[in-house]
Amino acid sequence: MLKSFRYLLFPFSLIYGGVVMLRNFCFDKKIFKSASFNFPIICVGNLATGGTGKTPMTEYLIELLQNKYATATLSRGYKRKTKGYALANDLTTALEIGDEPMQFHQKYPNVAVAVGEERIEAIPQILHDKPNTEVIILDDGFQHRTVKAGLNILLTDYKNLYSRDLMLPAGDLRDVKASRKRADIIVVSKCKSELSINEKITIEKELKLLPTQKIFFTEILYSEPYHLFTNAKSNFGNANDVLLITGIANPKPLKQFVEEHVNSYDMLRYADHHIFTSTDLKDIKKSFDKIKSANKLIITTEKDAVRLKKFEKELIEYPIFVMPIKQHFLFEEGDIFNKQILNFINNF
Repeated sequence: MLKSFRYLLFPFSLIYGGVVMLRNFCFDKKIFKSASFNFPIICVGNLATGGTGKTPMTEYLIELLQNKYATATLSRGYKRKTKGYALANDLTTALEIGDEPMQFHQKYPNVAVAVGEERIEAIPQILHDKPNTEVIILDDGFQHRTVKAGLNILLTDYKNLYSRDLMLPAGDLRDVKASRKRADIIVVSKCKSELSINEKITIEKELKLLPTQKIFFTEILYSEPYHLFTNAKSNFGNANDVLLITGIANPKPLKQFVEEHVNSYDMLRYADHHIFTSTDLKDIKKSFDKIKSANKLIITTEKDAVRLKKFEKELIEYPIFVMPIKQHFLFEEGDIFNKQILNFINNF
């Protein structure tokens, strides 16, 4: 029903798409200026709105690079309560820099994590504040064309390929399909583990790659859950009944994973980047208390965890666990991807 309703919005998609095409035309013809930096910048982005796995890909790059180069990340800081440039420090909160940058900051303390709506201003500021920086990862920067990254990684969801999608508001695309040509690497994310070679080839043809573009396929892997406050590991098995709490763009993969591993579950789903309130806390406690099983858990995502940590006093006694995720490259092509990233930096 919802999809049928969105198709009725197609005329508005044509208008929106026309505006985006005009903007891109102005950048392509240098009517609008793009700044290049004599410095390795890697952009992770997509054509659609949320849910393609940009955060796990950014974390994959951080883990690949952090022990080899002084690494920094730059994000917009979506839904933060501040404006302008900010560099995370020991006192920083998710409200100040946003949930995803806060997740990077907590997991990778040796990485400089910055936010700023104007990337063209924020990048020189990072280099001023952290002069030893050797590479910057732009999180969700594909549409922000005032900065020209040296390497563009474009993600598209296996279950919602950009080739099959429509522009907003009828579909989920916020950029036109032709923008894919600006990507150096295309990653089909959230694939099924058993993706066949034939399907891989079919998707490659459908996405209409340029000869210079490389394509990779990844799946999501879930690691062992850890307690939100104590970091203790969970015995996450078939005996557990779960209350699942999500405030992310696409919770379907996690929902499916939980369905496959527990006896039963209830779910509280919130909007992407939802800022939890005391009312939400009451709902969480009430829903959890309704579960009759003695062997029950609360499971949430890493992005939601950084927004729930402020309730430590109220939740410390609850079995609330965080489900980590990571990217895994199919067809044993992870080393090929890694080599391309490292070559880009080393040859800059």
